Amino acid sequence: MLWQQLANGATMGMIYALITLGLTMVYGVLRILHISHAGIFAFGGYIAVAASRVSQNLALVVAAAMLGCGIMGVLMQKWLYRPLLAESKVVSLIASIGMFIFMEDLFRLMAGPYVLPLPVLAPLGLDRFETAHITGNQLVVLIASIALLIVAWFLINRTRLGLAWRATEQDFETASAFGINIDRAVASNFFLGSAVAGAAGVLVGFYYNSVYPTMGSVPAYKAMAIAVMGGLGNVWGTVIASLILGLVETFLVTSPLAFILPRDSIAFVALILVLLFRPHGLFGRR
Repeated sequence: MLWQQLANGATMGMIYALITLGLTMVYGVLRILHISHAGIFAFGGYIAVAASRVSQNLALVVAAAMLGCGIMGVLMQKWLYRPLLAESKVVSLIASIGMFIFMEDLFRLMAGPYVLPLPVLAPLGLDRFETAHITGNQLVVLIASIALLIVAWFLINRTRLGLAWRATEQDFETASAFGINIDRAVASNFFLGSAVAGAAGVLVGFYYNSVYPTMGSVPAYKAMAIAVMGGLGNVWGTVIASLILGLVETFLVTSPLAFILPRDSIAFVALILVLLFRPHGLFGRR
Protein backbone atom coordinates (compact mmCIF):
# COMPACT_ATOMS: atom_id res chain seq x y z
CA MET A 1 0.00 0.00 0.00
CA LEU A 2 2.86 2.37 0.82
CA TRP A 3 4.52 1.92 -2.58
CA GLN A 4 1.18 2.25 -4.34
CA GLN A 5 0.51 5.56 -2.60
CA LEU A 6 4.02 6.79 -3.37
CA ALA A 7 3.44 6.05 -7.07
CA ASN A 8 0.07 7.83 -7.00
CA GLY A 9 1.52 10.86 -5.20
CA ALA A 10 4.56 11.10 -7.48
CA THR A 11 2.32 10.95 -10.55
CA MET A 12 0.13 13.80 -9.33
CA GLY A 13 3.18 15.76 -8.23
CA MET A 14 4.79 15.55 -11.66
CA ILE A 15 1.54 16.66 -13.30
CA TYR A 16 1.37 19.64 -10.92
CA ALA A 17 4.99 20.46 -11.77
CA LEU A 18 4.27 20.57 -15.51
CA ILE A 19 1.22 22.77 -14.99
CA THR A 20 3.03 25.18 -12.67
CA LEU A 21 6.30 25.39 -14.62
CA GLY A 22 4.97 27.87 -17.18
CA LEU A 23 3.35 30.00 -14.49
CA THR A 24 6.70 30.18 -12.67
CA MET A 25 8.64 30.99 -15.85
CA VAL A 26 6.29 33.84 -16.78
CA TYR A 27 6.43 35.29 -13.28
CA GLY A 28 10.21 35.05 -13.30
CA VAL A 29 10.46 37.21 -16.43
CA LEU A 30 7.46 39.57 -16.28
CA ARG A 31 6.47 39.40 -12.57
CA ILE A 32 2.89 38.61 -13.66
CA LEU A 33 0.66 35.93 -12.13
CA HIS A 34 -0.39 34.22 -15.36
CA ILE A 35 -3.71 32.69 -14.18
CA SER A 36 -4.91 32.14 -17.76
CA HIS A 37 -2.10 29.60 -17.97
CA ALA A 38 -4.68 27.10 -16.64
CA GLY A 39 -6.84 27.86 -19.67
CA ILE A 40 -3.91 26.94 -21.92
CA PHE A 41 -3.62 23.69 -19.95
CA ALA A 42 -7.27 22.89 -20.78
CA PHE A 43 -6.71 23.99 -24.39
CA GLY A 44 -4.02 21.31 -24.64
CA GLY A 45 -6.60 18.70 -23.66
CA TYR A 46 -8.99 19.84 -26.38
CA ILE A 47 -6.24 19.89 -29.01
CA ALA A 48 -5.49 16.31 -27.98
CA VAL A 49 -9.13 15.29 -28.47
CA ALA A 50 -9.10 16.79 -31.98
CA ALA A 51 -5.69 15.29 -32.82
CA SER A 52 -6.74 11.84 -31.59
CA ARG A 53 -9.25 11.69 -34.44
CA VAL A 54 -6.31 11.79 -36.85
CA SER A 55 -3.81 9.71 -34.88
CA GLN A 56 -4.14 7.82 -31.61
CA ASN A 57 -0.40 7.84 -30.98
CA LEU A 58 0.19 9.65 -27.67
CA ALA A 59 3.56 11.09 -28.70
CA LEU A 60 2.11 12.73 -31.83
CA VAL A 61 -0.89 14.03 -29.88
CA VAL A 62 1.40 15.56 -27.24
CA ALA A 63 3.52 17.19 -29.97
CA ALA A 64 0.42 18.71 -31.59
CA ALA A 65 -0.85 20.03 -28.24
CA MET A 66 2.54 21.52 -27.35
CA LEU A 67 2.78 23.33 -30.67
CA GLY A 68 -0.78 24.66 -30.50
CA CYS A 69 -0.50 25.76 -26.87
CA GLY A 70 2.91 27.33 -27.47
CA ILE A 71 1.46 29.47 -30.25
CA MET A 72 -1.51 30.36 -28.03
CA GLY A 73 0.87 31.46 -25.27
CA VAL A 74 2.83 33.72 -27.64
CA LEU A 75 -0.38 35.32 -28.93
CA MET A 76 -1.60 35.84 -25.38
CA GLN A 77 1.67 37.51 -24.43
CA LYS A 78 1.53 39.77 -27.47
CA TRP A 79 -2.12 40.83 -27.33
CA LEU A 80 -2.95 40.58 -23.63
CA TYR A 81 0.14 41.22 -21.51
CA ARG A 82 2.41 43.40 -23.63
CA PRO A 83 -0.06 46.35 -23.78
CA LEU A 84 -0.40 46.18 -19.97
CA LEU A 85 3.30 46.10 -19.00
CA ALA A 86 3.29 49.79 -18.09
CA GLU A 87 0.24 49.36 -15.86
CA SER A 88 0.06 48.09 -12.29
CA LYS A 89 0.56 44.33 -11.88
CA VAL A 90 -2.97 44.12 -10.48
CA VAL A 91 -4.29 45.15 -13.90
CA SER A 92 -2.45 42.26 -15.57
CA LEU A 93 -3.72 39.86 -12.91
CA ILE A 94 -7.34 40.90 -13.45
CA ALA A 95 -6.90 40.65 -17.23
CA SER A 96 -5.43 37.16 -16.82
CA ILE A 97 -8.35 36.00 -14.67
CA GLY A 98 -10.78 37.45 -17.22
CA MET A 99 -9.02 35.63 -20.05
CA PHE A 100 -9.19 32.36 -18.11
CA ILE A 101 -12.95 32.72 -17.57
CA PHE A 102 -13.39 33.60 -21.25
CA MET A 103 -11.46 30.50 -22.34
CA GLU A 104 -13.55 28.22 -20.12
CA ASP A 105 -16.78 29.58 -21.59
CA LEU A 106 -15.37 29.36 -25.11
CA PHE A 107 -14.52 25.68 -24.61
CA ARG A 108 -18.04 25.09 -23.28
CA LEU A 109 -19.65 26.80 -26.28
CA MET A 110 -17.46 25.16 -28.93
CA ALA A 111 -17.09 21.61 -27.55
CA GLY A 112 -20.14 21.37 -25.29
CA PRO A 113 -20.35 21.13 -21.49
CA TYR A 114 -19.72 17.40 -21.54
CA VAL A 115 -16.77 15.25 -20.58
CA LEU A 116 -14.99 14.04 -23.72
CA PRO A 117 -12.89 10.85 -23.81
CA LEU A 118 -9.28 10.90 -24.99
CA PRO A 119 -8.73 7.54 -26.72
CA VAL A 120 -4.98 7.60 -27.31
CA LEU A 121 -2.44 4.80 -27.05
CA ALA A 122 0.84 5.00 -25.17
CA PRO A 123 4.08 4.27 -27.08
CA LEU A 124 5.47 0.72 -26.84
CA GLY A 125 2.20 -0.51 -25.36
CA LEU A 126 3.11 0.85 -21.93
CA ASP A 127 -0.55 1.49 -21.11
CA ARG A 128 -1.00 -2.31 -20.89
CA PHE A 129 1.86 -2.62 -18.39
CA GLU A 130 0.85 -3.10 -14.75
CA THR A 131 2.49 -4.27 -11.54
CA ALA A 132 1.31 -4.42 -7.95
CA HIS A 133 2.41 -0.83 -7.35
CA ILE A 134 2.23 1.15 -10.59
CA THR A 135 -0.01 1.11 -13.63
CA GLY A 136 1.02 1.61 -17.22
CA ASN A 137 -0.72 5.00 -17.40
CA GLN A 138 1.17 6.18 -14.32
CA LEU A 139 4.45 5.01 -15.82
CA VAL A 140 3.72 6.90 -19.04
CA VAL A 141 2.89 10.10 -17.14
CA LEU A 142 6.01 9.83 -14.97
CA ILE A 143 8.36 9.16 -17.90
CA ALA A 144 6.88 11.93 -20.05
CA SER A 145 6.85 14.45 -17.18
CA ILE A 146 10.45 13.75 -16.17
CA ALA A 147 11.59 13.98 -19.81
CA LEU A 148 9.84 17.33 -20.32
CA LEU A 149 11.24 18.75 -17.08
CA ILE A 150 14.77 17.67 -18.05
CA VAL A 151 14.40 19.37 -21.44
CA ALA A 152 13.10 22.53 -19.74
CA TRP A 153 16.02 22.48 -17.28
CA PHE A 154 18.50 22.10 -20.14
CA LEU A 155 16.98 25.02 -22.07
CA ILE A 156 16.94 27.26 -19.00
CA ASN A 157 20.42 26.47 -17.70
CA ARG A 158 22.53 25.27 -20.63
CA THR A 159 21.56 27.35 -23.67
CA ARG A 160 21.98 30.94 -24.83
CA LEU A 161 18.19 31.24 -24.87
CA GLY A 162 18.04 30.28 -21.20
CA LEU A 163 20.80 32.77 -20.45
CA ALA A 164 18.70 35.45 -22.15
CA TRP A 165 15.70 34.49 -19.99
CA ARG A 166 17.73 34.68 -16.79
CA ALA A 167 19.28 38.01 -17.77
CA THR A 168 15.86 39.43 -18.68
CA GLU A 169 14.54 38.22 -15.34
CA GLN A 170 17.21 40.19 -13.48
CA ASP A 171 16.98 43.48 -15.39
CA PHE A 172 15.18 44.33 -18.64
CA GLU A 173 17.20 47.46 -19.43
CA THR A 174 20.61 45.97 -18.69
CA ALA A 175 19.81 42.82 -20.69
CA SER A 176 18.72 44.95 -23.64
CA ALA A 177 21.90 47.05 -23.37
CA PHE A 178 23.96 43.86 -23.69
CA GLY A 179 22.23 43.00 -26.98
CA ILE A 180 19.45 40.66 -25.84
CA ASN A 181 16.26 40.92 -27.87
CA ILE A 182 13.77 41.33 -25.00
CA ASP A 183 10.65 40.75 -27.11
CA ARG A 184 12.07 37.53 -28.51
CA ALA A 185 13.18 36.32 -25.07
CA VAL A 186 9.77 36.98 -23.51
CA ALA A 187 7.89 35.39 -26.44
CA SER A 188 10.04 32.25 -26.36
CA ASN A 189 9.56 32.08 -22.58
CA PHE A 190 5.79 32.10 -23.08
CA PHE A 191 6.08 29.54 -25.86
CA LEU A 192 7.97 27.01 -23.76
CA GLY A 193 5.84 27.49 -20.64
CA SER A 194 2.61 27.19 -22.62
CA ALA A 195 3.87 24.17 -24.57
CA VAL A 196 4.64 22.36 -21.31
CA ALA A 197 1.18 23.26 -20.00
CA GLY A 198 -0.33 21.82 -23.19
CA ALA A 199 1.59 18.58 -22.64
CA ALA A 200 0.26 18.49 -19.06
CA GLY A 201 -3.29 18.87 -20.40
CA VAL A 202 -2.78 15.88 -22.68
CA LEU A 203 -1.27 13.74 -19.92
CA VAL A 204 -4.11 14.56 -17.52
CA GLY A 205 -6.67 13.77 -20.22
CA PHE A 206 -4.84 10.53 -20.97
CA TYR A 207 -4.51 9.58 -17.30
CA TYR A 208 -8.20 10.14 -16.49
CA ASN A 209 -9.53 9.59 -20.05
CA SER A 210 -11.53 12.81 -19.79
CA VAL A 211 -11.37 16.37 -21.09
CA TYR A 212 -13.91 19.01 -20.08
CA PRO A 213 -14.27 22.84 -20.08
CA THR A 214 -13.49 23.43 -16.40
CA MET A 215 -10.57 21.01 -16.12
CA GLY A 216 -8.28 23.99 -15.50
CA SER A 217 -10.26 25.46 -12.59
CA VAL A 218 -8.70 23.46 -9.76
CA PRO A 219 -5.18 23.47 -11.29
CA ALA A 220 -5.44 27.28 -11.57
CA TYR A 221 -5.38 27.86 -7.83
CA LYS A 222 -3.19 24.86 -7.06
CA ALA A 223 -0.57 26.13 -9.51
CA MET A 224 -0.64 29.55 -7.86
CA ALA A 225 -0.25 27.96 -4.42
CA ILE A 226 2.61 25.74 -5.62
CA ALA A 227 4.39 28.67 -7.28
CA VAL A 228 4.26 30.63 -4.02
CA MET A 229 5.34 27.63 -1.92
CA GLY A 230 8.28 26.89 -4.20
CA GLY A 231 9.36 30.54 -4.31
CA LEU A 232 7.93 32.71 -7.09
CA GLY A 233 10.18 32.42 -10.13
CA ASN A 234 12.12 29.43 -8.74
CA VAL A 235 11.72 26.57 -11.25
CA TRP A 236 13.20 23.77 -9.15
CA GLY A 237 11.46 25.02 -6.03
CA THR A 238 8.26 24.63 -8.03
CA VAL A 239 9.08 21.02 -8.94
CA ILE A 240 9.88 20.07 -5.34
CA ALA A 241 6.78 21.85 -3.97
CA SER A 242 4.66 20.03 -6.59
CA LEU A 243 5.98 16.64 -5.51
CA ILE A 244 5.43 17.48 -1.85
CA LEU A 245 1.83 18.55 -2.51
CA GLY A 246 1.10 15.48 -4.65
CA LEU A 247 2.41 13.13 -1.95
CA VAL A 248 0.69 14.95 0.92
CA GLU A 249 -2.65 14.97 -0.91
CA THR A 250 -2.40 11.27 -1.74
CA PHE A 251 -1.55 10.16 1.78
CA LEU A 252 -4.10 12.42 3.48
CA VAL A 253 -6.91 11.20 1.23
CA THR A 254 -6.50 7.68 2.66
CA SER A 255 -6.21 8.89 6.27
CA PRO A 256 -8.93 9.82 8.81
CA LEU A 257 -8.08 13.50 8.16
CA ALA A 258 -9.78 13.20 4.76
CA PHE A 259 -13.15 13.76 6.48
CA ILE A 260 -11.90 17.07 7.93
CA LEU A 261 -9.57 18.29 5.18
CA PRO A 262 -10.80 17.67 1.60
CA ARG A 263 -8.10 16.97 -0.97
CA ASP A 264 -8.52 20.17 -2.95
CA SER A 265 -8.22 22.34 0.16
CA ILE A 266 -4.76 21.05 1.11
CA ALA A 267 -2.99 23.38 -1.34
CA PHE A 268 -4.66 26.40 0.28
CA VAL A 269 -3.80 25.24 3.80
CA ALA A 270 -0.16 24.75 2.73
CA LEU A 271 -0.17 28.19 1.07
CA ILE A 272 -1.47 29.85 4.25
CA LEU A 273 1.20 28.15 6.38
CA VAL A 274 3.98 29.13 3.97
CA LEU A 275 2.80 32.76 3.84
CA LEU A 276 2.67 32.87 7.66
CA PHE A 277 6.09 31.38 8.38
CA ARG A 278 8.13 31.79 5.16
CA PRO A 279 6.51 34.41 2.88
CA HIS A 280 9.23 34.17 0.21
CA GLY A 281 8.51 30.43 -0.25
CA LEU A 282 10.26 27.27 0.77
CA PHE A 283 13.04 27.74 -1.79
CA GLY A 284 12.69 31.41 -2.72
CA ARG A 285 15.02 34.34 -2.11
CA ARG A 286 14.17 37.03 0.44
